[in-house]
Amino acid sequence: MHQFPLTWLLTAFTLYTILLFFISWLTSRKADSGSYFLGNKKSPWYIVAYGMVGTSISGVTFISVPGNVLNQNFYYMPLVLGFVVGYIVIAKILIPLYYKMNLTSIYGYLEHRFGFYTYKTGASVFMVSRVLGAAVRIFVVVLVLHTFLPEGSVPFWVVSFVFMFLIFLYTFKGGVKTIIWTDVLQTTFMLLAVFLTIFFVAKEMNWGIGGMISAVADTEYSKWIDLDWGHSTNAIKQFIAGMFITIAMTGLDQEMMQKNLSCKNIKEAQKNIYTTSITIVIVNFFFLLMGAVLAIFVSSKLGGMHGIGLANDLGEFTKAQTDKLFPTIASQYLGLGVGLFFIIGLISASYPSAGGALTSLTTSFCIDFVGFNKREDISAARKKRIRQMAHASFAVLFFVIILILNAVNNQTVIDLVYLVASYTYGPLLGFFFFGILTKHNVKDKYMPYVAIASPILCYIMDYVGKVYLGFGFGFTILIVNGLLTFIGMYLLRDGTKKA
Repeated sequence: MHQFPLTWLLTAFTLYTILLFFISWLTSRKADSGSYFLGNKKSPWYIVAYGMVGTSISGVTFISVPGNVLNQNFYYMPLVLGFVVGYIVIAKILIPLYYKMNLTSIYGYLEHRFGFYTYKTGASVFMVSRVLGAAVRIFVVVLVLHTFLPEGSVPFWVVSFVFMFLIFLYTFKGGVKTIIWTDVLQTTFMLLAVFLTIFFVAKEMNWGIGGMISAVADTEYSKWIDLDWGHSTNAIKQFIAGMFITIAMTGLDQEMMQKNLSCKNIKEAQKNIYTTSITIVIVNFFFLLMGAVLAIFVSSKLGGMHGIGLANDLGEFTKAQTDKLFPTIASQYLGLGVGLFFIIGLISASYPSAGGALTSLTTSFCIDFVGFNKREDISAARKKRIRQMAHASFAVLFFVIILILNAVNNQTVIDLVYLVASYTYGPLLGFFFFGILTKHNVKDKYMPYVAIASPILCYIMDYVGKVYLGFGFGFTILIVNGLLTFIGMYLLRDGTKKA
């Protein structure tokens, strides 16, 4: 075990940030409003596809998925395989729809299909979900970074401010064009962190590739299939949930779709989606493999989780404990190089999530609420000022929420904020697919109430299921949420049909 040198940490962070800003400068030199929102529709599909890996895997995933192997083996993989089907639905149904309507904000579809209130509700639901979800992800990463510093040397708020300020700066001018190209850098370093960790653990254990695979296969960790229907990790529930998670959190999410809409045409956007779907499966498998390798290393070389100070007396470990597995081993037991790449990998997994959130929230605000695409009375100069003010305001909002989460310092509250964010995608799923699968019009003014009622009913159903029936919906709660929204819209149809 070794103590992580602060000087090396700051040097690595500084050099990485300089490289990031250099790419940002290159991509934003001739930036205009078209570049900020859609990159002038000139983004190479293969660059978008590679960069989307970094966007899809947030800092929370980077930390949590490997550690989660301790409790859930490889049960995450059926969920990941479900992602592939979800991506196919996006490529075949949603991408053509968005391109046909020439959308900048995908929520413009809701206005065209149903009307003003459904449109504003959909955009608002996205903004709430993205603000809360991204804030929690950023908070977790800042918290980990803060623990690497000598205790009491730098206040938490300073680390938070620097992190958010840097994200604000590198996305401020170039927007989605900058995000797409910096995602390439960030995805590369994130993957390097994973592969280097696997390599160095294998070296410590005297494994070759075959020996490592055999060692993992001989443990419980390598199990993929959980057939217990009462478990949230049930393979069938996981697979189905994976489909709908991808449709909702990628296909109906402005941040993710904004990058796809920056491709030259439908065919290139579809190529991007198909490539991303395959890459995501491979990358998530390596995350789980790394988790199993780390677990074996800790058990055989370091005296188990007790040996590294992360154990309790329970048969299973808490999420807080498993989340510390990768950071602890990478920073303290595998040498300086792995520790540095872990830090850069963590930052690389977090920057796309935070930077993409800032850009997409700014886009949604400018298009969906200010009406940049409709109002000719706003000059180009004023539009630029509004966009810059919105961008800065969302950065400040993230900073404030991070400080609140740190002040509360309660894992239950943090999980609740994240839960609220995940629940809000259900109404979007219901809104879009009611529009796509039916020709019914709805009583538009009642749609905000449907969007509020559906997640609340879902929460009650999930709570009752767990407490009284021993049944957890797990990730499938998203499907139930979308279905309730769909039913609510059907019950509030206005009797007319779309021509």
